[in-house]
Amino acid sequence: MFCQLFGNYLQEQEVINEFDYRQLIQEQMSVRVKLGTIAVMDGILTEEQVEHINQLQKTQDRRFGDIAVEQGLLTDEQVGGLLKKQGNGYLQFVQLLMDMTDITKEKLEEYLEDFRKKIGFTAEEMEILKKDDLDELLPMFVYSSKPYVKDIAGLVTRNITRFVSRDFYIEKARKTSELSYAHLACQKLAGDDEIWIAVAEAEEKGAFLQVASAFSKQEMDEVYDDAYDSVCEFINVTSGLLATAMSEKKVNIDMLPPQGFAAQAAKGDFYTMPLILEGRRLEILIAVNSAFTPGEEALKLGEVTNQEVSEGEGNGARVLIVDDSKMSRQMLRNILEKDGYRVVMEASNGLEGLAAYMKCKPDLVTLDITMPEMDGLEALEKILSYDPKANAIMITAAGQQDKLMRALRAGAKYFISKPFNDEEILANIKKVLA
Repeated sequence: MFCQLFGNYLQEQEVINEFDYRQLIQEQMSVRVKLGTIAVMDGILTEEQVEHINQLQKTQDRRFGDIAVEQGLLTDEQVGGLLKKQGNGYLQFVQLLMDMTDITKEKLEEYLEDFRKKIGFTAEEMEILKKDDLDELLPMFVYSSKPYVKDIAGLVTRNITRFVSRDFYIEKARKTSELSYAHLACQKLAGDDEIWIAVAEAEEKGAFLQVASAFSKQEMDEVYDDAYDSVCEFINVTSGLLATAMSEKKVNIDMLPPQGFAAQAAKGDFYTMPLILEGRRLEILIAVNSAFTPGEEALKLGEVTNQEVSEGEGNGARVLIVDDSKMSRQMLRNILEKDGYRVVMEASNGLEGLAAYMKCKPDLVTLDITMPEMDGLEALEKILSYDPKANAIMITAAGQQDKLMRALRAGAKYFISKPFNDEEILANIKKVLA
């Protein structure tokens, strides 16, 4: 984040223009390579081992290197060597800046000191900023006496890095009582604690759409239902990681279905953390055990308008997909149909799913756990009551282990984790149908 923050400062000082800034950021970021890629190229990990670590990262908000060491695949010394090969972002940026401009080392140091004072950091904090270590940076930007606020901010920013872009920076979080927005996607976690996580865009500048497009891996031109659905799924993955961490501390929590809101205002007692994504502003909203209302009327997302049975093409097994996310249904449909399966119906909640199952009697049904009207667990129980031989696979985000175990005990044959992995899905379905 140092490069983005200092780069914006240099634009304000008219040392560089926006075109130069973009070029600097792109060149500086292009040399940063994933640790797994470096490890494979160096011959110290196989592609299968890297994929295994990547799968573990889906359910654990931990660094690649930390998981690799815990699994006995790398030593601390090997991880340190890999990190060095990724390059020092601060030095890369400074070198590129000095090559691009006629700025001297002495003048650069003057700018750095003025930048430090304007952003309000100590000399020690400035050194942390240069290291670009998110875990060390967050306490400098997020102050809160409430639990989880800093953790949630870290989860969101790490998932932005993982799924959207590394070209972003955050500004200091602040307590807020009202925020008007053009677009907002949110999710509530309820139980021992009540938590809201939301992503909002105050004005339609493109950042909300960028998150939607990147996470869904589909190019979107405007913010419509699919975009809200995609950002909701992004938050769902983030909430799942938080719920997993809380359950490990014996904190009981349940994830409610995500919601989208348009052109309204969030009100209550909450924190907002600005996140500047490739020059466009998002607001991360976090409320913990306090009054919070995301909006007056939620959008109706993911609804299925056509309940007619469609046999599809080919001779593969007949599948019913039940998920409140249109994006998840489409991604799953694409994976299955590409491998020869026939998706005969879709449903957007457990109630619709039960009716659809009784109508089309598929060879296999996939059930998302978190859905409105009737969740996947209740739908599973009713489907098995109707058809004890039903082949059901649960769709789960991290943080739903308790419900998942209940589903498996009730008779679900297997489960699929979000975000989807094509090979994992197809392998598990083949096992169930065999």
